[in-house]
Amino acid sequence: MATQQQRTPSGHRTPSGQPTPSGQRTPSGQPTPSGQRTSFPSPYEQPPPAGAEDWRSLYPYHVLFQPERRAVEETKFWFCDNQHWPTVLKPFETIGPELAAKCLGQFNTRYFLMPPANGMECRVHHGYVYLSPVAVDRDETVARVPEFLRRAGYYFEHWDTLLDNWKRKVLATIRELEALRFAELPDVQPYEEIERGVGLDATDALLGGYDQLLALCHRAWQYHFEFLNLGYAAYLDLFQACRQWFPAIPDQAVAAMVQGVDMELFRPDDELKRLAKLAVELGLEHLLTVPGPGQHTLDAVALAPRGRDWLDAWRTARDPWFNFTSGNGFYADDRYWRDHPALPLGYIRDYVLRLRRGENIDRRVSELVAERDRITGEYAALLDPAQRTDLEAKLRLARQVYPYVENHNFYIEHWSMGVFWRKTRQLSALLHRAGFWPGENDLVYLTRDEARGALFDFAAGWARGSPSIGPDHWPPEVERRRRIVHALASRRPEPALNRPPAAVTEPFSIMLWGITSERVRSWLAGHSTTGDLTGLTGLAASPGRADGPARIVHSPAELDLVQEGEILVAPVTAPSWAPVFSRIRATVTDIGGVMSHAAIVCREYSLPAVTGTGSASTRIRTGQRIRVDGTAGTVTLLD
Repeated sequence: MATQQQRTPSGHRTPSGQPTPSGQRTPSGQPTPSGQRTSFPSPYEQPPPAGAEDWRSLYPYHVLFQPERRAVEETKFWFCDNQHWPTVLKPFETIGPELAAKCLGQFNTRYFLMPPANGMECRVHHGYVYLSPVAVDRDETVARVPEFLRRAGYYFEHWDTLLDNWKRKVLATIRELEALRFAELPDVQPYEEIERGVGLDATDALLGGYDQLLALCHRAWQYHFEFLNLGYAAYLDLFQACRQWFPAIPDQAVAAMVQGVDMELFRPDDELKRLAKLAVELGLEHLLTVPGPGQHTLDAVALAPRGRDWLDAWRTARDPWFNFTSGNGFYADDRYWRDHPALPLGYIRDYVLRLRRGENIDRRVSELVAERDRITGEYAALLDPAQRTDLEAKLRLARQVYPYVENHNFYIEHWSMGVFWRKTRQLSALLHRAGFWPGENDLVYLTRDEARGALFDFAAGWARGSPSIGPDHWPPEVERRRRIVHALASRRPEPALNRPPAAVTEPFSIMLWGITSERVRSWLAGHSTTGDLTGLTGLAASPGRADGPARIVHSPAELDLVQEGEILVAPVTAPSWAPVFSRIRATVTDIGGVMSHAAIVCREYSLPAVTGTGSASTRIRTGQRIRVDGTAGTVTLLD
């Protein structure tokens, strides 16, 4: 992404807070006399919400905007990644963005030598995650091409074999995570260890287990990015070729060329539909449509004729497909289907009710494939034979690698991270019982380094037979941090920080996050005092048009509020929200590009969607009637 300094028509530089040609100061992010902002706030000039003045004490130094680096940090354009981290991070949860930024960078910069992109710098500001792409200069981009083609080419040529190996590696990592145990320390070591001369105590496994927990999480995140950007690169290659052959081709037409493929990410939702159909077949639908489903529902089914048959199917689906969170796997308090049966049972209930009404609950895959083939054929017919052969080759590769772009979510964000957070909660509960913090899950208010210090304090107190320091030190500190996190959550984040570049050119920022020059201008216009109050513009993410009342959803906990016929408006959606799509008419998000999870899932579910609006979730209110045009990329406020 270009980040060069802007110039006025007279050639004078106007960085944040510096004198303009008239000699008057223009603080970063302030509107011009016309009411239009030309810059987002500087992170160094934006005060925190009341009650969060000491927020910086919660996070590791390397994810903060440091005062001594102001001259450097203010030259960069940072965008808020509320596509992946839509709510305030607790200290321990920074493991997500830290490892994501590190591992994305290693594969772009050191492993495959991606020509147009290095990694992403990551900062936490007021509790939210901000990213800035690391530029690759033109000479280095050209120099990387031969080695990238050699390295990436090997992966593309052996994609299926390497992907099978990837799945074995990930499943082995999950098994290692599952095997970790954080047990109570014994009063004394067993005498049998004396006889064997073990020479180690129970804290050796406890401290080593914590280190292993972090190491396995790091390993999983490396696997996350092993194939991911290659999937985006293959699609980008197809996209750029189509733009060259057909300059006026819509982004949606290129996206349609790869739609309708089988994805494991949709398997959890498919299992819900299968269980709903089986319930109707077995005559159990009356037990699965009662309000407030939960464990008692499963108990009632177990007593019903043929109920055991349904429960056998339930257990088969649960392991592994219910290792799925209603969120995105990046937060410690995400609720997983396998741990909270009320979540999948609620979705099954909706599907059973739809089946009773005679509705089709399956994805319209055949229609998607027919549309894909029609669009591809029409454009291919415009090419000469050599170009058509080139298009077919690029399409084969894009369709082969495209499923990974979504499938990795299930194995890493949902399954691997679900086990990681479960083990973290076990460790947190162990120290809670020892008096280290007031709540069972309060370990998340410590950084990872602080957590290891607290764990050693606990181990040392046990070893010497005297009280640990933690029960005196941590409870008030945890409560202080809890208050700060609550205060930070009272304010929505700025979509970006600092002066935007003259042009956004970094391809992955455009494709995944939807950070285009037009989007940045619309974000700035969204804060204009004279802007258009009748609608918003975004990216045309999934075709179609729908009218209806809006339902604002800021977190997965609010999904139960979504009613039939509403339009879902959120900072971002998660792939696991797919079962809710049976209730809604369209989707609108604040952030996301044509290859974002929200865009891909909506296209596969034939749901109109506009992404990357910047401020829809704050400008629209629940109940307000809106019109979503997913073909044009517009949202009209009808009330």
